[in-house]
Amino acid sequence: MIDVARLADWMDGAGLPGKGEPIQARFLSGGTQNEIYAIRRGEDRCVIRIPPPGAPPDRDKGILREWRIIEALDGGEVPHTQAIASCPDASVLGRPFYLMGFIEGWSPMDQKGWPEPFNSDFDARPGLAYQLAEGIALLSKVDWRAKGLHDLGRPDGFHERQVERWTGFFERIKGRELEGLDVATAWLRTHRPLDFIPGLMHGDYQFANVMYRAGAPARLAAIVDWEMGTVGDPKLDLAWMVQSWPEDTSAPEAAEASYVDLQGMPSRSQLVAHYAQVSGRQVDDLDYYLVLAKWKLAIVLEQGFQRAGDDEKLLAFGPIVPELMRSAAELAETSDYR
Repeated sequence: MIDVARLADWMDGAGLPGKGEPIQARFLSGGTQNEIYAIRRGEDRCVIRIPPPGAPPDRDKGILREWRIIEALDGGEVPHTQAIASCPDASVLGRPFYLMGFIEGWSPMDQKGWPEPFNSDFDARPGLAYQLAEGIALLSKVDWRAKGLHDLGRPDGFHERQVERWTGFFERIKGRELEGLDVATAWLRTHRPLDFIPGLMHGDYQFANVMYRAGAPARLAAIVDWEMGTVGDPKLDLAWMVQSWPEDTSAPEAAEASYVDLQGMPSRSQLVAHYAQVSGRQVDDLDYYLVLAKWKLAIVLEQGFQRAGDDEKLLAFGPIVPELMRSAAELAETSDYR
């Protein structure tokens, strides 16, 4: 639990609302990288995001990178949490942290199924998907240079570095052979997007990292968890979002195609078309990004599997990883994109 007395002193010194009022802190979520607490002070509410004491040292820089992104989004169209204040001084609470606005809404990860009315009204479900796609479409349009994010990432050579970085990463964690790895890797090295327009990207964009307002119609309240945020290629966010999205969402299999029930949702093609319309970006080279997304996700999940021990959640990645890598290779071999 955070030291609310020290937090109160810092908030008072920063001139934040509620001076002199006691603070109530409630743990919301967290793990090895970040902890999130709801803060109530008088009539005011906010959320604190802070690395736990045992988090790696680089999370200190990471938390301040996240702050730069949400601060840059203030005043724009991208649904996000309000940027309230940041504290780079680790002496206050032991690690740097930031305060962001409290969102009245729900996360797909807090639900065992879709909440009402989306669990029973299939006509309301498409809005959830279209709003999800719209979030990153709007994100791709942010003028990152004007927002002072020119040094957040290195867009030059982005795609070349993706292949080299993750190939090297796999070699360091390698514990088994993955069928299709060589095929997909070779294909990525000899193919490039039709165009590359650098932009702000989330890095892990999916239902797990957004929040919605309560009720219908579906309204995206905020994109959250900016740990992987950078300036790179926003269309990789799109591919990350749809890499396992079925074309036929009326089939019973759509209920099990993801960690959420996709029955009644738009098809992948409809979702991609909506992204293209809102973002203004062409998507004719989507196959390239899908191969990259599947290939990269397989390597990311393989790290979890290799260090799983007796962790059932990480062990579950065991059969998923080879399936993803085979899927990447099959798409590379059959794609019309040349």
